[in-house]
Amino acid sequence: MSSQPAAASSTVTAPPSGQRRYLMCPPTYFQVCYRINPWMHPDEPVDPARAGAQWRRVYDQLLALGHHIDLVPAEPGLPDMVFAANGGIVIDDRALIPRFRHEQRRPESTHYAAAIAESGVRDVRQAEHVNEGEGDFRLVGECILAGTGPRSDPGAPAEVAEYFGRTTVPLTLVDPRLYHLDTALAVLDAETVAYWPPAFDDASRRQLRDLYPDAIIASEPDATALTLNLISDGTTVIVNSDQTRLARSIAERGYAVISAPTDELLKGGGGAKCCVLEHHRTRPPA
Repeated sequence: MSSQPAAASSTVTAPPSGQRRYLMCPPTYFQVCYRINPWMHPDEPVDPARAGAQWRRVYDQLLALGHHIDLVPAEPGLPDMVFAANGGIVIDDRALIPRFRHEQRRPESTHYAAAIAESGVRDVRQAEHVNEGEGDFRLVGECILAGTGPRSDPGAPAEVAEYFGRTTVPLTLVDPRLYHLDTALAVLDAETVAYWPPAFDDASRRQLRDLYPDAIIASEPDATALTLNLISDGTTVIVNSDQTRLARSIAERGYAVISAPTDELLKGGGGAKCCVLEHHRTRPPA
């Protein structure tokens, strides 16, 4: 990147109505030098300037919407730190730090733990089970949807449920292209999700049908292009293209849709949602 945004304040205060708080990490050292998901091809060059510009567009759009962003510094030798969604699960004053499946990403945990603690979260703990953060654990209203299979362990949902004191619904992912829950399912607001059913096993599909009978069902082309890896603040949705069937379906439900292409970042297996870790505020700070 030619320039980096200044770090946001770490003071924890009650957010203005509608404001979300996110953690992001600039793609200063982003490259594809190993392969831990089907999207990664080390022999295909990455354009660092383009990746930086795409990340910056997501960052600028979130700021323009009135949201707060904390920054974690990028670290040399950790090219996937830009995918901050995997940096933890943060709800109120508790954070569960990831235990990554692949050794290439394991050193990230220390840096994300420090950044989250500095942002004012008092109770920060590393997961005992393999757990890849908000990439696999999505808060929907009072419930946490938990993706397991390719990355997070089957034992991780119970640990998350106990730590946060919330109902946690395990969902088994079965398509290797959609290796994290946030690639197969998008949270649009506290009651609405979008997802692609074949990404899940039969039992998980039944669970999702029962929980979200009014869900938006993505098409295979949209799902397998990681179009579900979007950011929603409950009113406005940031997608990698506003010309897809999924984007049109979301707009038809009354959401504002903003396009922020992330195809350069997709070379590492992530889109807009992969670039943000949300600090969920379900009650005012003490």
